[in-house]
Amino acid sequence: MIEINNLSKTFTLHNQGSAVIPVMEGANLTVARGECVALTGASGAGKSTLMRMIYGNYLAAGGSILVDGLDVAQAEPREILTLRREVLGYVSQFLRVVPRVPTLEVVAEPLLSVGVEKETALARARVLLTQLRIPDRLWGLSPTSFSGGEQQRVNIARGFAHTYPAMLLDEPTASLDAANRATVLGLIEDAKARGAAIIGIFHDEAARDQVCDREIDVSVYTPRAQ
Repeated sequence: MIEINNLSKTFTLHNQGSAVIPVMEGANLTVARGECVALTGASGAGKSTLMRMIYGNYLAAGGSILVDGLDVAQAEPREILTLRREVLGYVSQFLRVVPRVPTLEVVAEPLLSVGVEKETALARARVLLTQLRIPDRLWGLSPTSFSGGEQQRVNIARGFAHTYPAMLLDEPTASLDAANRATVLGLIEDAKARGAAIIGIFHDEAARDQVCDREIDVSVYTPRAQ
């Protein structure tokens, strides 16, 4: 479902004489349907960089990133937008939404964007918000006014609303209490059971041990100084 071959990435420092800094080279990774792979490595090893390349936020310097047959490294912007809408979900650590849109609609939006009937989408949103312990008195309010923990849970609900065939998870259990942490791990296990291919960053070792099938240390793809 996800196949990465000989992937490399550089950053150009335009304010420092356009110096080119290599940050990743020769990365290879395959994730099958129903599998969850954890990215590990010290801070700065390239975990987030790799996730952003898979999602199409960063351009690759070389290699390929196949997600359900589409090479994200070579795809047109419209193809990447379609991939994100239909195939590849991304649960980041931070909620980014249009202000004043009610929480219920924020969570339902990924389903509405793929043509699910509004009432069906809203019903799914209600279920997820209830599971993640967001009080129903808040559903009609914009989540931009919520606490950090509430925003994180809204973000998780939104990310799991649509049954994406592939998912990227960036610290999905960070800062959650025990009950909500268990709920999120259950959502991940359910996604695996239906065949989703998942790549995640989990600093929570117990969570990683519970839901991940294997680990990839991305520091092995960090270019060594000559």
